[in-house]
Amino acid sequence: MVSFKLPIDFPGDIMFEMKVRSLHSWQVTVAEAEEIQRTLASQVSRRNEVDAPHLVAGVDISTPDKRGMAKGAVVVLRLPDLTPVESSVVEQRVSFPYVPGLLSFRETPLILAACEGLTLTPDLFIADAQGIAHPRRLGLASHLGLLLDLPTIGCAKSILCGRHGELGEEPGSYAPLFDGSEVIGAALRTKRGTTPVYVSIGHKV
Repeated sequence: MVSFKLPIDFPGDIMFEMKVRSLHSWQVTVAEAEEIQRTLASQVSRRNEVDAPHLVAGVDISTPDKRGMAKGAVVVLRLPDLTPVESSVVEQRVSFPYVPGLLSFRETPLILAACEGLTLTPDLFIADAQGIAHPRRLGLASHLGLLLDLPTIGCAKSILCGRHGELGEEPGSYAPLFDGSEVIGAALRTKRGTTPVYVSIGHKV
């Protein structure tokens, strides 16, 4: 594991004690993983518990190589200027197969391992994945939030489920993402001339 912290002190920062809730085994079948998602979805909090976040963490993993090894990374930024203050990178074998809708069972163990290298407590995690904008309402961002019991947001590059109307070309334009009559997120234009990202509640946001 490689960790890096910039020599910057911030009032109110506290040491990060990695406390991962034991919610289920990771050694599961596809059918068992889907049932776990259905069960845990009811525990996701859709109530905002984030008040003026100071530190935000972004998490992602690399594509596994031919050996099945992948790198997981977490980078902590200070708001509002997005100054990097800490990062952690780990490399581990990915054991769960690639199955659409079950990304969290493939990637979350690696992300949790990277989080163990943090010394600061992020106020908010943003994952390159779905939150509740998921067929079973438990994408990676929601799963991670439940495991850490911390606020999370999903920010994905593609739609896993749902539909939305037209967006304007201006940055900041958005449209609600619907699954049937339920709003499960939003399509958000971040730059002119680019495809939108798809944001949704992860947990406690």
